[in-house]
Amino acid sequence: MSDTVSAAEAMVTQLESYGVEYVFGTCGHTNIALLDAMGRSSIRFVIARHEQAAAHAADGYARATGKPGVLLMHVGPGMTNAVTGVLTAAMDSVPLVAITGDIPSYYYGRHPHQEINLHADADQTAVYRPFVKRAWQVHRVADLPRFTERAFWTATSGRPGAVLLSVPMDHFSRPVPDDTATAYPLAVQERPALPADVAARIADLLVGAQRPLVYLGGGLRRGAGTDALRALVEHLDIPVAHSLMAKGTLPDTHPLLLGMPGFWGLELTNQYTREADVVLALATRFAETDASSWDPRYTWQFPPGQLIQIDIDPAEIGRNFPVAVGAVADVTDAVLAIEAAVRERQPAPSTRPGLRDTITTTRRTLFTESRERGTSAQFPLRPERILTDLRAALPSDAILVTDVGWNKNGVAQCYELPDDGRFITPGGASTMGFGPAAAVGVQIAQPERTVVALIGDGGMGAQLPAVPMAVEQGAPVIFVVMNNRSHGTISDLQAANFGRSFGCDFTGPDGAPYSPDFAAYGRACGADGYTVASADDLGVALRAAIAARRPAVLDVPMVNEPVPTPGHWNIKDIYHGLFD
Repeated sequence: MSDTVSAAEAMVTQLESYGVEYVFGTCGHTNIALLDAMGRSSIRFVIARHEQAAAHAADGYARATGKPGVLLMHVGPGMTNAVTGVLTAAMDSVPLVAITGDIPSYYYGRHPHQEINLHADADQTAVYRPFVKRAWQVHRVADLPRFTERAFWTATSGRPGAVLLSVPMDHFSRPVPDDTATAYPLAVQERPALPADVAARIADLLVGAQRPLVYLGGGLRRGAGTDALRALVEHLDIPVAHSLMAKGTLPDTHPLLLGMPGFWGLELTNQYTREADVVLALATRFAETDASSWDPRYTWQFPPGQLIQIDIDPAEIGRNFPVAVGAVADVTDAVLAIEAAVRERQPAPSTRPGLRDTITTTRRTLFTESRERGTSAQFPLRPERILTDLRAALPSDAILVTDVGWNKNGVAQCYELPDDGRFITPGGASTMGFGPAAAVGVQIAQPERTVVALIGDGGMGAQLPAVPMAVEQGAPVIFVVMNNRSHGTISDLQAANFGRSFGCDFTGPDGAPYSPDFAAYGRACGADGYTVASADDLGVALRAAIAARRPAVLDVPMVNEPVPTPGHWNIKDIYHGLFD
């Protein structure tokens, strides 16, 4: 049958036509037909030793490129291993196409090997339905190319996110017409624009406001939209607060940038959020930590403030606060339209006496005091000493990929990110174990840049497969392990609220603090390993690792210190029996 190819071959050709260069995943008996076809293509397969690592790597690649990450899985336990990684991408609106092999189509209901079947026969897609945008289960091989196109379209359109495509293994081997791969080209997307009359109304509110504020979420990427936003806030002299995910969108050095609000926000930032009469919220969901558990005593107050909320996802408009103006639109297009409308109404720039000086002084104090604490020669190191040495050693365009704990919250709060640097972190799911493997995906996407996985010993222990993956891919990720022999943030939280820490700290059989030798583990995997044994060792090790351009693991002993939390989080009330 010379006019046919296998469905696997057609699918690989279709993936190539969509611009797919990398697929991250693991092998299994249900997907090796697809892998065989991939082996004869231009697509590079990034093999992982665990499906969660593969999912985080695909996620990191997508965040670094803006293109969809592609994940390949196996039936049953392969899929369930990957759940946390796909969930992380889904909750952070990262485009990810998860493809999995399934049991043979003609064995449905007979409970073949590794079928998920205790609740319903052959329904492995049900595991993913609560968090993916859409899950497709292929029943006819003729539907595979159409579903593949739908998967890529859905993952990248509107609010980006994760999707699942489940393919019975026999379909990969069935013949299809050789023109199948070109039957469903990926359409060019048109993002919804902000109507001119809505832009005009928003401009009127901003121009007429006495205490306006912009709240920036993670949906605005650097480029034309960011340039327009910067021009807008500078023209009207409007302060800017940002969510965790938006750190680095505007430079940390900008004189109108307040930083994060909420639990980890400075009092100045929370004061501005409470007192603002008009708030322009861009591509943000008002997460609990950024909104002080939505308690108006601490952060946002709507009313009396008026909220203008712009988001690509209509479900987010008014979800947590009532809106004066709500618009479903592409945030870049919206900011461009609003900036133009503002200049029509007010050609001359505004000034708010003392605003920039107040912000600059407060931010300078934050960064300066953090650096001063970072000069400590105490050993094990204080966490801010680790951040100070990183800031001094890294190239200005380095990418910091963090896990959760001090590495995430401390960087977000008090690490002055260089203008051309980047900060990538798990937001919605706050997933421990994200950082190591995600950094490998980021490094594959940005091979010329220095990529650092800044992680705790808990996060490193959760994703040990990331190190051999980096070695195999020749990805010179620098894994900096902030090692306090504890799930430190939770240990601190428990001790502060219950008087002691139990079940949060790693100890050996003698009760003494315990940790693996992560530097030795790195060397065992073929990476470089550095054991930091004094306060001065970290800077030396960082510079050596940067110069070597090889995967490296730095084991950095650290004292357990709480991240400063000047805001409010309702969980502390719950611990003390105070319920809303």
